[in-house]
Amino acid sequence: MNDRIQAIDLAAAKPTTVSGIHTRSFTGLYRNLRIGFAGALFVLFFGTAWLDWNGRQAVLWDLSSSKFHIFGATFWPQDFILLSALLIIGAFGLFASTVYAGRVWCGYSCPQSVWTWLFMWCEKVTEGDRNQRIKLAAAPWSLNKLARRVLKHGLWLAIAVVTGLTFVGYFTPIRALALELFSLQLSGVALFSVVFFTAATYLNAGWLREAVCLHMCPYARFQSVMFDKDTLAVAYDPRRGETRGPRKKGSDPQAQGLGDCIDCTLCVQVCPTGIDIREGLQMACIGCAACIDACDNVMGKMGYPRGLIGYKSEHSLQGGTTHWLRPRLVGYAVALLIMLAALVAALQMRPMVSLDVLKDRGLFRENAQGQVENIYLLKVINKTSQSQRYHLRLLDADGFALQGKTELVIPAGEMSELPVSVAMLAERPTSSSQDLAFEIQDSDQPAVRSVAHTRFVAPVNR
Repeated sequence: MNDRIQAIDLAAAKPTTVSGIHTRSFTGLYRNLRIGFAGALFVLFFGTAWLDWNGRQAVLWDLSSSKFHIFGATFWPQDFILLSALLIIGAFGLFASTVYAGRVWCGYSCPQSVWTWLFMWCEKVTEGDRNQRIKLAAAPWSLNKLARRVLKHGLWLAIAVVTGLTFVGYFTPIRALALELFSLQLSGVALFSVVFFTAATYLNAGWLREAVCLHMCPYARFQSVMFDKDTLAVAYDPRRGETRGPRKKGSDPQAQGLGDCIDCTLCVQVCPTGIDIREGLQMACIGCAACIDACDNVMGKMGYPRGLIGYKSEHSLQGGTTHWLRPRLVGYAVALLIMLAALVAALQMRPMVSLDVLKDRGLFRENAQGQVENIYLLKVINKTSQSQRYHLRLLDADGFALQGKTELVIPAGEMSELPVSVAMLAERPTSSSQDLAFEIQDSDQPAVRSVAHTRFVAPVNR
């Protein structure tokens, strides 16, 4: 299968543009599945941004405050390792799904594909089905053609604006952002961001479409490396379908020397990238299964068994058996499960209070009692969803005294800066630099604590 995919010349992939490909409407199981996945994605993307949680936006990546709110949890830059782990888990999930069923992510859940199908639906609503759109494209300009094109691009722009606004709304409070946008008071970085993502959505889903998958997305390039002879991919069965040819319904194709393919080309007409799946496995195929639905409908009408085009492995196409449990797939699945377990454990063990210590630039000073003092700025972060009371102290600090505020209350998900000083009680220090450790501890839950280490500097000869 790898050799077959890599052997397909890129020029044969027939890159698409909005003016070159007019897809036909169809129905079927895989179309319904794709609509279900798309609906879930739309609800998640457009709905989550408007949810409130404890008086604030449920999901908000507040870049200005370096805080990331995800429902009841607040994450800080110190927690970025968890984000990295999440991205790695997503990558391994993509690898595992590719080994099992090819580009199933591209066909059903990739935002580029989902928004492209939505824009194509807008075309159907405003300009008609495939044959009507072809005639409209070839027709000279008229008021009817202009009105249909304006309506289509108006719908595209409306969807693009809502998409851009929602995306930026995950980084800036969306209610205030929407109010400023529709009152024409949006300016600065927010305005640029909304315009940029609006334009990106309009161009990618409306004009570039699946050309993004062919020429801009690296996944199309390296996916063949993860394929093996047991990978399920959208494929045509030539042993059953050849020789192609038209025939009357109810006739015996074997008597005419024909296979089950009636050469209706519906599989090509519904393909968003314009390929002919009967030519073999191709890099341009995004695994959307539109051709499967179209072919199954034809097979049903002809009284033939479904599955002439379907999810098939190379082994099954050659008459063999598909092996479901194989080392590569099991390896990816085990690695994915281990990383998911590690992420859950890391979230459970994540310290709910964080302490950072910054030493004052001045090395030391002498206080009114003649003691050597060092000044520190403590940054304490409450990572819980409730206001907490904390106690500050020095650990194993015989000969040192903490001076300043030691009890503090920090609201949920907030950071507090606390300046303190530490005085050395000994008259003659044993070293010019000594280790020092601060501990912040929850007054109600002693197990919730954080320790930060620093240095105390003093003159050896006084």
